[in-house]
Amino acid sequence: MWKKLYEVLSRLFALTQKVERHDKEILGLQQDVKDLTAVVQRLVYELQRISDREIHERDKKQPRLENQLLRFERRLPPAGRDEHNDETN
Repeated sequence: MWKKLYEVLSRLFALTQKVERHDKEILGLQQDVKDLTAVVQRLVYELQRISDREIHERDKKQPRLENQLLRFERRLPPAGRDEHNDETN
């Protein structure tokens, strides 16, 4: 009987130690998850900033490109006059 009681108490002690060790590991893993969450949130923020910058740059370039296109179109002779002149000659 004492032997069985000793075995039960011994197993109970071992299980208690395991539970405490697992609790500590869980706390460490929870901190890791918090750290990873913070990193992911920072990456999302940075990606949004990059996207916003790209939109801003595109918005800045669009009027310049439109102006260049308009200037280029003004250099070309009107299409209707060239065709008309070719037909009369």
